[in-house]
Amino acid sequence: MKIMSFQASLAAALMLAAAWLVSPVSAQTQTPPAAPAPAQATAQPATASPAPAAVPAVAAPAAKPDAAAIAPAMKELSPWVMFMSADVIVKAVMIGLAFASLMTWTVLIAKSIELSVASGKLRSALKKISEARSLAEAQMALGAKQGILPSFLAAALREARMSAGLSSDAGIKERAASSFSEIVRAEARRIRVGMGVLATIGSTSPFVGLFGTVWGIMNSFIGISKSQTTNLAVVAPGIAEALLATAIGLVAAIPAVIIYNHFSRMTKSYLELVSRASGAAARLLSRDLDRSHGSAHSRAAE
Repeated sequence: MKIMSFQASLAAALMLAAAWLVSPVSAQTQTPPAAPAPAQATAQPATASPAPAAVPAVAAPAAKPDAAAIAPAMKELSPWVMFMSADVIVKAVMIGLAFASLMTWTVLIAKSIELSVASGKLRSALKKISEARSLAEAQMALGAKQGILPSFLAAALREARMSAGLSSDAGIKERAASSFSEIVRAEARRIRVGMGVLATIGSTSPFVGLFGTVWGIMNSFIGISKSQTTNLAVVAPGIAEALLATAIGLVAAIPAVIIYNHFSRMTKSYLELVSRASGAAARLLSRDLDRSHGSAHSRAAE
């Protein structure tokens, strides 16, 4: 029995030794296709390798979702998104301010064209009558064109015709000057149409935008009280939406003020041209009156 047990134990030892000798050979036959690093990993115990590899594998995905979750939130904070998520009152304020800004630029285009065309026509008309000796010659030089200068000439001729037979030239000139003043005032009112809109937009848009901001901040504070948190990620969007109303108000007001001042200077220059046209018509009327009195005196002398 002892011999049999000794032989069994010897056989078991020989099998373990054979297994121990065979395992390096099999490892060497499998390692050449792989990289050197995995070959060293197989030589180490199997229980030590999973622990270091599991820590980075779990930690790396945990950081990536946070960055992915923060990035879209940062990208979505745009003016359009803030407008769409704003309160109804704040939206109405923003739409009104955007419409006011559109009106400002419309007035800029329309008034620029109107003033440029009117000034060009009046300068051309003044140049045409610069050599005219009477009201009739001036009307012939201008033809049947409509404008401020033909209106002055027509008013002067009408006054001279209606005052025919009167000996007081001063009275004729005074009445003609009164007609000229009415024409100048009417032209000034006409050329200033639209500037009142610019003045209103420039003076009220900041306050309208401020109203939208105050209303939006009130709603933000109400939302903070309901959510029971002061986290910046919760507070910032509401305040940004409210401040957007003030920004739009300033965008509407600043161009309106600048354009209003620009048109004030252009209107002043145009009205100076109108005054020159009034003076030219008055001089022509005075020449006609003096010429008519001179011819009357010559006939009386004959």
